[in-house]
Amino acid sequence: MSPFEKIDRSAFSHKHLIGIEDLSANEINMILDLADYYADRLDDRDFKPDILKGAIVLTLFFEDSTRTRTSFEFAAKRLGAHVVNMDMRSSSMNKGESLLDTIQTLNAMLRPDAIIVRHSEYGAPQFVSTIVDCPVINAGDSWREHPTQALLDALTIRRHLGKIEGLTVAMIGDIAHARTAASDMILLSKMGANIHAIAPDVLMPEKFPSDKIKPFNSAEEGLKGADIIISDRIYLERMKSSPIKSESEYFKQYGVTHEKLAFANPGALVMAPGPIIRGVQIADDVADDPDRSLILEQVRNGVPTRMAVMDILMKGKF
Repeated sequence: MSPFEKIDRSAFSHKHLIGIEDLSANEINMILDLADYYADRLDDRDFKPDILKGAIVLTLFFEDSTRTRTSFEFAAKRLGAHVVNMDMRSSSMNKGESLLDTIQTLNAMLRPDAIIVRHSEYGAPQFVSTIVDCPVINAGDSWREHPTQALLDALTIRRHLGKIEGLTVAMIGDIAHARTAASDMILLSKMGANIHAIAPDVLMPEKFPSDKIKPFNSAEEGLKGADIIISDRIYLERMKSSPIKSESEYFKQYGVTHEKLAFANPGALVMAPGPIIRGVQIADDVADDPDRSLILEQVRNGVPTRMAVMDILMKGKF
């Protein structure tokens, strides 16, 4: 019996996926097991389960996105769903319409079976979930959370190293403003990893979601013992001004280079949620290293992970 048949979708107790914090370790493993099954079949163009045939998936991206939006669309289509992508830059919200009225209008018009939401406002996907009856999936809100990114990161790690528990993951960069980092820290801690957060004080959060997270200002110290390094760019769009005086000086101290990788465990792997900023957060030869970089694999794993999430949340409807 395959994981697809083994998984008891009724055991997943949530209607929506708003954040990783809501999920138990068993529920995370359920998603990862199903995502692993889909990942093994991603290149098989004849693999068309069509479990969401007839479903309508609505994507609402109030922020720019390449990877996440395309990944969700492709994932939904692989499962047989119809996808409606709304260009919110040309919506009536630009005429002053409220988010509430926009969501109610689209819900009345389309009767979607799931809604994917990315928004710059903290808690926007949660707000949308209180208005509609269908599952809502958070594709990133403010600097709060980005749950499917954390799930695909966990899938990437597990497929390469066979486990998450006991690993040391060094997260380096803008930890304070990265919603990807927030979700990663929550998920990886829940699954038994040890987290090193590496950043200058201006990019370090005031509070961490787990006592397993150790802060470091020094990249050399923080990278010691790391099995995985996750590099986060500086999220200038979430700040009024740049927190660093010099990109070259920042790269010297916190950019992921082969010289800095020497402080990590031998063979440590490098990850980064896109887009990556070469020469500031990561060196070209590290980003493109075929033996150390998992960046493109993360992108690839977004599709099966989001297939698994939609499969589980929309269970039994089609």
